[in-house]
Amino acid sequence: MMAAEAAPLLAREDGAAEGSRRGGATWAQTLGNVVVSIVGTGVLGLPYAFRNAGWLAGSFGVVAAGCATLYCMLLLVDCRNKLEEEESEEPSDVHYTYGDLGEKCFGTIGRCLTEVLIFLSQAGGSVAYLIFIAQNLNSMLPQFMSPDGFIFAILLPMQIALSFVRSLSSLSPFSIFADVCNVLAMAIVIKEDVRLFNHPFADRSAFNGLWAIPFSFGVALFCFEGFSMTLALEASMAERKKF
Repeated sequence: MMAAEAAPLLAREDGAAEGSRRGGATWAQTLGNVVVSIVGTGVLGLPYAFRNAGWLAGSFGVVAAGCATLYCMLLLVDCRNKLEEEESEEPSDVHYTYGDLGEKCFGTIGRCLTEVLIFLSQAGGSVAYLIFIAQNLNSMLPQFMSPDGFIFAILLPMQIALSFVRSLSSLSPFSIFADVCNVLAMAIVIKEDVRLFNHPFADRSAFNGLWAIPFSFGVALFCFEGFSMTLALEASMAERKKF
């Protein structure tokens, strides 16, 4: 019986030697994918956090969450690289991921728990986006169909089709376009918000108690919802050291 051949999740760059686990994404393409993956609709909750925590506490919370996310992303990549060095002396096509790290730390239970949590996180995010986009489409085009109709007739088939895309670098133009749309949308909202200011910041609450920073930190951390894409995004790069 012939052994089954494993198909790599991320295609190697043209001309790359066999066994070198490189994708073809540049640092700019990866940056576009990182931003659109990490920064999601959770940013819509930031005004609520700032209102309840205060503008100063909210700012500290957002900065702290951003720094913690960046540190953990880089630490996660370092742990995976360390695991690869320990498990294999020669380059291979094996892609170590979250389950492997969980198993290394806590055995089989760690692997199972890690994989289940990743699945729930990604599935929950996908469902949330389906509902969010469908409701927005229905608000603009109510004469066509209901939110449920948009989900099952348009969005769900598109999401299933996108799941067959094997290269993250091929999605980078769409990610960069989405980043531009996000920036423009936020700029429009901020412009309208500034026009509503009738009082200087000195008249507004800066710090609403000790709970304010943890509260704003938690809401801001929710904004960076695509953290579980870290290893896949790093592995998709042609020059992984630039991650």
